[in-house]
Amino acid sequence: MPPITPCLWFDDQGEQAAQLYTSLFPNSRITNVSRYGPGGRRPEGMAMTVQFELEGREYVALNGGPEFPQTEAFSLQVFCESQAEIDRYWDALTADGGTESQCGWLKDRFGVSWQVVPTALGELLGDPDPERSQRATEAMLKMSKIDIEELRRAAAG
Repeated sequence: MPPITPCLWFDDQGEQAAQLYTSLFPNSRITNVSRYGPGGRRPEGMAMTVQFELEGREYVALNGGPEFPQTEAFSLQVFCESQAEIDRYWDALTADGGTESQCGWLKDRFGVSWQVVPTALGELLGDPDPERSQRATEAMLKMSKIDIEELRRAAAG
């Protein structure tokens, strides 16, 4: 079966985005860059496509122009085991012009949406005790960056 590879459309910052992403995640690398030649739609030498891997999963960044900006309709999820991991990814992805949203969502400086969430979130929100689950959900809805201990305290009442 052929692999399915997400392609992220950028105006002109696909190479910079791939460089940032591969610097943040282990087991990640840029595998190929193709560049616009003379007489192309974009300046000669600009990266046209950047193939890269994050945690071994393939992606492509395409510098296609301003016609299709990123939206929250597509996001990348990062599941984190610890608060330190959440803080590290959150800080790196919101740096230099990224924006925080709510419930663990953010946009990086390139406009790509990310969800930085603890692996414990599913357990807390799916607690068989509906009151514990509701308290955790209400606490999460008030957060931008998710705080694992705050969620646990809320669930416990």
